[in-house]
Amino acid sequence: MLEVRELETAYGASQVLFGVSLEVRAGEVVTLLGRNGMGKTTTVRSIVGMTRPRKGALRFGGEAIFGLPSYRIAQKGIGLVPEGRQVFPNLTVRENLVATAANRLGAKEPWTLERVYELFGNLKNRQGNYGNQLSGGEQQMLAIGRALMTNPRLLILDEATEGLAPLVRGEIYASIGRLKSSGLSILIIDKDVRALSRVADRHYILEKGRVAWSGSSAELSASEEIQHRYLGV
Repeated sequence: MLEVRELETAYGASQVLFGVSLEVRAGEVVTLLGRNGMGKTTTVRSIVGMTRPRKGALRFGGEAIFGLPSYRIAQKGIGLVPEGRQVFPNLTVRENLVATAANRLGAKEPWTLERVYELFGNLKNRQGNYGNQLSGGEQQMLAIGRALMTNPRLLILDEATEGLAPLVRGEIYASIGRLKSSGLSILIIDKDVRALSRVADRHYILEKGRVAWSGSSAELSASEEIQHRYLGV
């Protein structure tokens, strides 16, 4: 589904990524882990075209996407839930969702308002409220729903549950499990290793802009040494 090969990205003279390679297969949930400042968000920005890499290769569904503008990459089926949620504050929940609705790839069962409301019951109850009237958890649900309304083949969540209460984090991870069951490919950045290990198939850990470790959930859960060395848990 997604192939990232030897990606190098910089901001001006400051290089952040040094040959990052990873892949997400069809129907997989894959995580990108690491301490703050190790290049996780830059990797996501490079994939979706928000920051242009200097070198490397990016392929999505077998098609080269390196160097394409972000809107073209989104149209090919990559949906982003950005760090900080970034919902439209002066639009209602319903308007936020309808604003991004599209089925460019002809999904047989496209995402609709009703499907999003079924996934996140809170949003149905708050559909007339503005984005800036929602709690942090509701905003994150809305950001996920907004991305789903584009009918992506790959969903990317940057800091999926950052700053959310434990109960809300549980709701978000339950929804990710349901999306995985539907066959959606997902790439997640988050810090909750235990929750991620329950839902994800494979993991990549970044250290100073390089992939320092990769492996399965079973391997990550079994290695306290890896968790301590790279994640500080």
